[in-house]
Amino acid sequence: MTTSFRAMGCEVVVSGAGRLELAAIERLFAERDAVFSRFRPESELLRVNAARTDLVVVSQTFARAAAVALDAAAATDGLVDPTLGRALTGAGYSRDFAELVPDPSPLGTGIPGRWRELRLAGRLLRRPPGVELDLNGVVKSLTVDDAAALLPGPGFVAAGGDLAVRGGAVVALPAGCAVKVVAGGLATSGTATRRWARGGRTAHHLIDPGTGLPAESPWTHVTVSGRDCLTADVAAKAAFLLGDDGPAWLDERGLPGRFLGEHGVILENRAWNRALAVAAA
Repeated sequence: MTTSFRAMGCEVVVSGAGRLELAAIERLFAERDAVFSRFRPESELLRVNAARTDLVVVSQTFARAAAVALDAAAATDGLVDPTLGRALTGAGYSRDFAELVPDPSPLGTGIPGRWRELRLAGRLLRRPPGVELDLNGVVKSLTVDDAAALLPGPGFVAAGGDLAVRGGAVVALPAGCAVKVVAGGLATSGTATRRWARGGRTAHHLIDPGTGLPAESPWTHVTVSGRDCLTADVAAKAAFLLGDDGPAWLDERGLPGRFLGEHGVILENRAWNRALAVAAA
């Protein structure tokens, strides 16, 4: 059975879950959204960001996601940075995406990332006052993986470009292609959907941590296959931000990647073509 529901601002599609598993997956997404939403006044994320002290005790759920986010920042040399909350607001992403309207005011001053200033020890988080976290660069894909682990057998969980598979699934790709994912995760990161008008120009949610402004990239979509959805998602974001260097960066890590550029240009890295050749054989 395949069914869907709305959570985290996107459609979540679940296949292979029974009634009890589906209810547990819906609860999981709702609980994570309640903790990490940038737009719910009662969320733990906003409470942490509003703290006036540099030391904050966080929940176990928050601490786990913060640890994952710091690992992702270290693995990507800061490309996937969890301290870009103020930068996103300055770029115009100040409310739920469905509520965004064109804004004639100029983009805010870029606020570069500061992930190296964070410290986490158990549930104790040290965060310089004024630094606003946004952990949603890892939370959705982490939740997809956790949800897939609740499936009783073969199936998949997909949410807004993030996918975790057990037992295989055929997945549509940007530009009308499809690929069979046997196991693990697949993630697509890009700017084709999460974009808005700000100050007479187009802004989007993928922030360059060096400038604190929406990144410039030759790609509109980057799709990556990984051992799990989290790995694929972090790598897809990093490869997008790296621009022309993205395919080689993925190849160095043995991660298959497919890049879609303007005017329908498609580039597949060596690892992607190698994986397809192995599957065909």
